[in-house]
Amino acid sequence: MTKITHVAVAILQQPNGNYLLASRPQGKPWAGWWEFPGGKIELGEAPEHALKRELQEELGITPTRIQPWLQRIYNYPETHDSPAKTVHLHFFFVTHWHGDLHPHEGQELSWQNPASITVQPVLPANAPIMKALALPPIYAITNLAEMGEQAFFSALKKQLNNGLQLIQVREKHLQQPILARFTGQVIELARPFSAKVLLNGDMKLAREVGADGVHLSSIALMNLKEKPSDLMVAASCHNASELAHAQKLGLDFVVLSPVKPTKSHENADVLGWQQFTQLIKNIEIPIYALGGMTAADLPQALSCGARGIAMQRAV
Repeated sequence: MTKITHVAVAILQQPNGNYLLASRPQGKPWAGWWEFPGGKIELGEAPEHALKRELQEELGITPTRIQPWLQRIYNYPETHDSPAKTVHLHFFFVTHWHGDLHPHEGQELSWQNPASITVQPVLPANAPIMKALALPPIYAITNLAEMGEQAFFSALKKQLNNGLQLIQVREKHLQQPILARFTGQVIELARPFSAKVLLNGDMKLAREVGADGVHLSSIALMNLKEKPSDLMVAASCHNASELAHAQKLGLDFVVLSPVKPTKSHENADVLGWQQFTQLIKNIEIPIYALGGMTAADLPQALSCGARGIAMQRAV
């Protein structure tokens, strides 16, 4: 039986969303490669305790606010300086800490923008994590039908000013010319904030209005054979087979729903957090929890392994 090494991994984040990477020092396997700080969890040690210990030893800081995130298993191949090994990575967001960062083990440190990594090479286990970190924790869905145009655009401007970065235009009641105009208005407001806008369902119209991508229904997802290269592509999922197909296609992200009771689908069977966690356990593309979400659900979603939450009314 292959021995598994458990590792606590810290994603230290600045308020602007940048996170810390460290190079592996000389004398260690994969020397010179970049990774998130962290280290081995000792037998019987809680991952949170290992995280604090490693950060104190490596960087001289004591984390004061920790958010458990996802776990991943990765099989490292044998190299000239290291045998093959399997690691079980326990990722944590660390947003607050005491002390000044200092490389205690001779490693280099670099704050990186998740959308544009400038250091190389990066340890292979971290690649899908970085892809997820390039996405924000909140995915907003438009709600024009209930709010009305004036209230909607007022709320959108407020949320963009508050940092909203990812928006789905989902207004199935609108005829195409009106939908095109409305989507164009959302895009125009979003652009100065570098926020991404995805249009629900219509790839052709998404391209015509200059949207960043398209959000597919679960039916459209299962009929898709290849991900288009010129658009971000997201999709709605409700079960394991849909999640697996989305991963096979390499979609940018998906939403999984409904996690909790929601007004949009009042009679739908809800997943609950336990089933949500089980369904996404081995899925490596980023996943948002949808259905009855409010901002208060974000810590729970993150601790279950989601990238964040998708909201319509609550946002």
